[in-house]
Order: sequence, then C-alpha cells, then structure tokens
Amino acid sequence: MNKNKKTLTGKDLIIVGIYTAVYIAVVFCVGAFNAIPVLYPIFLFVGPIITGIPMMLYYTKIEKFGMLTITGAICAAFFYISGYTWLCVAILLPTAIIADIILKVGGFRKFATMSLSFMVMSLGLMAGPANLWFAGEGYWDSIRESMGDQYAEQLARFMPMWMLPVGILFIFAGAFLGSLLGRKMMNKHFKKAGIA
Repeated sequence: MNKNKKTLTGKDLIIVGIYTAVYIAVVFCVGAFNAIPVLYPIFLFVGPIITGIPMMLYYTKIEKFGMLTITGAICAAFFYISGYTWLCVAILLPTAIIADIILKVGGFRKFATMSLSFMVMSLGLMAGPANLWFAGEGYWDSIRESMGDQYAEQLARFMPMWMLPVGILFIFAGAFLGSLLGRKMMNKHFKKAGIA
C-alpha cells in the first residue's frame, strides 16, 4: 500500500488551510445575524446552510483522515483567541474529530456519510452560544460592556437555556439542507470525484 495514501502531504495541508480560511470567513459573515438578538437563533439554522456550499466542495477534496480534525483545531484556536473562552475548544475539536471519523468510515466518497459528517462538524457552531449558558456571569459582563445592557437583556430573552437542544436541532436541519444545496451547486465536482 502506498504510504502517501494515508499520510497528509503538503498539498493536503494547503487544501485544509484554504477551505478552513473560507469556512471561518463565511461563519463570520453569517455571524452578523448575532448583532440583532432576535436573529441569533436563526444563525444556528442559516449558518450551516450557507457554509454547506464551500464545505461540500472541501469534502470532495478530502481523501485522508485528519484533514477535518486540523480544520477543527484551527477554528478552535482562532475563536479562542477571538475571545470565545475554552468552550470553543471543548466543542469544536471533538466535533471535528467525530466528523473526521464518520467521513473515513464512509470511505470519503459516500454522500450519506459526507452529509452526516458535515452535520456533526456544524455542531461546532454551538461554540459561540454555549458561552451564554456555561461561561458564567463574567462572559455576560463582557457582553454588557461591549454591546450595552439592552442588547444583553434581549439576548438573554431570545437565547434561554432551552435553546440548547433547539439550537442543536436547528444546526442538524440546516446542515442537512446545506449539504444538499452544496451537492447541487457543486454537482460537477462530485461527479469528478466519483461521489455517490
């Protein structure tokens, strides 16, 4: 067996870097929803739909285990540096590893496992709102200082604790639709990669 079939190459790492950067950029753009508290829950549904387009293209390039894990690690480091506390690492890294495993089990070329992998990967989007529920009062103090008391009150109103399970359902539904949309828009790339 060719050792390079399992070992990540420089080309693989370049692909990881490009698509991870695109993913972070898209998440940030869609994250503008969060500036309006009433739209925050919608981000959890719309985010995976929009990121599904570049991510499905990324998935057609993945042929080795570890690429999604590195993407998750980079995202975790980036958002941690951006001020999202240790929770982003605790959520983004494990979901990326599980998504990587699912993709490998499917042989990297089955759309069903690609879609499931992306659904799990998208749970990383909970890294932001998770701070609202688990990071403590200090996190809310930082929100009040940067966005004001009125914003914090409205955010607490529209993102109560019960939004945790609802948000997970939103993400799964959005990611499933995002994977379908991504496949449709990138159909020629899927055919070229031999994905069924």
